Amino acid sequence: MFELTEEQKLIASTAKDVAKDFPDEYWREKEEKGEFADEFYKALAKAGFLGLLLPEEYGGSGYGMQEMVVAMEELSANGGIGGVWYLVLTEVFGGLPISRYGNEEQKEKYLPGIAKGDIEFCMALTEPNAGTNTLSTQTFARKEGDEYVINGNKIFISGVDRAKGMLLVTRTTPIDQAPKKSLGMTLFLVDLPNKAVKWNPIPKHGINYSKTCEVSITDLRVPETAILGQKDLGWYMLLDVLNPERMSAAAGAIGGARLAIGKAVEYSKQRKVFADPIGSYQGLQFPLAEAYAALQCAKLMMRKAAWLYDTKFKIEDVMDPQKRVQMQAAFKEVGDASNMAKVVAVENSIKAVYWAMQVFGGYGYAKEYDVERWWREVNLLRLAPITQQMALNYIAEHILGMPRSYRT
Repeated sequence: MFELTEEQKLIASTAKDVAKDFPDEYWREKEEKGEFADEFYKALAKAGFLGLLLPEEYGGSGYGMQEMVVAMEELSANGGIGGVWYLVLTEVFGGLPISRYGNEEQKEKYLPGIAKGDIEFCMALTEPNAGTNTLSTQTFARKEGDEYVINGNKIFISGVDRAKGMLLVTRTTPIDQAPKKSLGMTLFLVDLPNKAVKWNPIPKHGINYSKTCEVSITDLRVPETAILGQKDLGWYMLLDVLNPERMSAAAGAIGGARLAIGKAVEYSKQRKVFADPIGSYQGLQFPLAEAYAALQCAKLMMRKAAWLYDTKFKIEDVMDPQKRVQMQAAFKEVGDASNMAKVVAVENSIKAVYWAMQVFGGYGYAKEYDVERWWREVNLLRLAPITQQMALNYIAEHILGMPRSYRT
């Protein structure tokens, strides 16, 4: 955990090489034009990153989240969080749950295409009225013969405009009829485009090299074979996606902060005011040093979360009611570390980029220096994949044992 393996070092080196081929000017142009970074995505596929988590028999590399966070951090540290964003949408939302919970037919259908870069994915989770309260999901899948008919609305769904597959979160049992609130949710694999699934882009503050959309689902018909895992057990499988998403946010925050700090330090050595380099001023030194130190601590927690995910969690326990206690204990270990890593990484990444902008002064506000773009990007991580406040609620309740501060 304290030192990378030789394979992980090679992954980090490869990620750095890929990112270096796409300089700041490339991302600046994609952001301003609102274009998908297609050349970068193809480079990710060619280097094997889109199959990093996937089994070798389906064209992947067979690695775990430990290797994925290493790759994500290095991609971010050398080019911004675009690499993390694309890997989350397709590999974390699509490849990871399919490889862990899909049947043989589903694996053969999707995984080779994901690994090659031919199939992009998205996840339709958040809803206008449910928001963070996922258990109150209103999108409903009604059984009709050997099909399910699905209706509902989703919001802030990234990548749906390009995706060929969607991980769709639904309820198959109304919450007031379920034995417990966490039961009755089901995940479906939906092929796109589909005339029953309509999307509309949401203009947003940053990360415009990927569209984020509102989605309406009207009488979508899918076969029963489109269910991922087991009917009504989707909540537990969803947690197994959300925790890696939080690790990914931590990796993007840590890498993005490394990028901003590195550029700020370099500039601070060159820029002189009153005959002294501004890097000698403690008013700039201390905030960057403090943020960097905290980010190094967050990195250890992120890597612990990835290690727990790879080694402590047994997929078969999700499906076996007799092992539900062991499963929930494993979920808690992973969730504890993932939430703490996300909170500390994001808060200190925001601090690091803020002070990097201060180092650049007025130039930090100019697009040509890119710091303002990194600022816009990192601030999204305060809101997603979970708000800082909800992550702190989790830490207070589930780790510290304090009374619950909200009700579902």
